[in-house]
Amino acid sequence: MNDLEQQIDFLLFCQKQDWKLARENYASLANVQTRYFQEDYRTTVLQFNPERIRSSAAKIDKASLQARPCFFCHRPEEQKGVTYNDAFEILVNPYPIFKDHLTVPLRWHERQQIKPYYGDLLDIVSDLSGYVLFYNGPKCGASAPDHMHFQAGRKEEFPVVRNWLNFRKRAVWERGRTSLYASVGLLPVCFILVSGDRSEAVAAFGLLYDRMPMGPEDYEPMMNVAVWKEEEVWITCIFPRRELRSSCYYAEGDANILISPATVEMAGLFVVPLEKDFKKVTFADLEKVWEEVSITEDEKNELIRKIREEA
Repeated sequence: MNDLEQQIDFLLFCQKQDWKLARENYASLANVQTRYFQEDYRTTVLQFNPERIRSSAAKIDKASLQARPCFFCHRPEEQKGVTYNDAFEILVNPYPIFKDHLTVPLRWHERQQIKPYYGDLLDIVSDLSGYVLFYNGPKCGASAPDHMHFQAGRKEEFPVVRNWLNFRKRAVWERGRTSLYASVGLLPVCFILVSGDRSEAVAAFGLLYDRMPMGPEDYEPMMNVAVWKEEEVWITCIFPRRELRSSCYYAEGDANILISPATVEMAGLFVVPLEKDFKKVTFADLEKVWEEVSITEDEKNELIRKIREEA
């Protein structure tokens, strides 16, 4: 265990003990219920977590963001952190999905945008090798799209860490110690970047990022990203998006399911804050969510064509 890992373990212990909000919410995880779906040669997990209603129903429109103070710039006095590389601070998330749930905000106020900080993401994962670091795009599940941040949870909490080697995939781009793959016949649509070289990984991520479709009013392509390290190799899963939420979120009556997918859902862990949804959801419902929020197969193939043509 390195020095940073020791500091984070101590931070988690102290915050769960000394900060009332964190203590109560982490204690409530003991009551979280879980269902498992064994489909498509992989495991998908459904978690009933009432405390996540704040995130699932969060308003991220411009007026709502302007009406509330940034909760990374204006933190509770009880919330402590560990500084990382002068740019980021590692905090305990007081509204956890996982037993050890971290938030990693930039130390200054800047909108959510991953490309300038993807290299930092690789560095943090290298120093916290037991964790998955993940990124929710500004229109893809980030409850604070006005302030650049990552989140983190232990590897064992993410089905994609166990499942990715079994994904059907094809090589899109290869250079040196780096390969970029695209999923085949799989929901959600996923690109997988496997690299043993930091600079090559940054270049490959930029290659994909710069060719992803982007709306006329957006400043970043819609995406979710999860990164972890296995031995000396970084694994990055990129989930291109076309919608923030699926039709079931807006449906009325029995058809309504309060799922607002972010990286954890794209990575195979669906969190629902309502018991009615936990009891009734089927794997087909989850696949439909993936289908509606992911880019289409045609869009994926066009993206592959651009990468191969311009690389």
